[in-house]
Amino acid sequence: MGQPGFAMNDRINQILAQMAALEADLKAAVHEQESKMFFQIKGKRVEFEGSIKAAHLKLKKNFFRWLVTNRPQNLITGPIIYGMIFPLLMLDLCVSFYQWACFPIYGITKVRRADYIVFDRHQLGYLNFIEKFHCAYCEYGNGLMGFMREILARTEAYFCPIKHAHKILGTHAHYNRFLDYGDATDYEARLEEFRVALGKLK
Repeated sequence: MGQPGFAMNDRINQILAQMAALEADLKAAVHEQESKMFFQIKGKRVEFEGSIKAAHLKLKKNFFRWLVTNRPQNLITGPIIYGMIFPLLMLDLCVSFYQWACFPIYGITKVRRADYIVFDRHQLGYLNFIEKFHCAYCEYGNGLMGFMREILARTEAYFCPIKHAHKILGTHAHYNRFLDYGDATDYEARLEEFRVALGKLK
């Protein structure tokens, strides 16, 4: 008679495989939608069809008109929002140094910044320079959080790949493959499997 835990693991693996397939389908659908927006990605450049580019430029709001019509609370909170750049830069420096110094020792594949921190909204012709600046700040902040999250997720997968007893929100991509809470069967051997797999990530 098979053990329920192994049956459950098989079921979870099947669901994860289905999720991976759906994610691939989603990426294909998004790519298809992007192709309908009449732009092409050429290296770091995003190029729109001529008529779309011209339409974007007509929609662009000049700085003085934007300043008059912009919501005043945005201007009031601006110093608070942009003051956060200092802790963000410090976080970036610390986590980047940690990965650079420690991941080679652990044998973990490094996380590529370019997969998370992407600056391309400045190429949109319908944004003025202030709006582009806002976008660049958000691209950096949110991209940094994704970059840092993946570094911490790989660290957790190396040292403690165990699920929580309590349900938690916002788990990272590695979490569903972690060991069940309280499942001590061959823990050390399975922990080593996680560590070996982290060195084979692409």
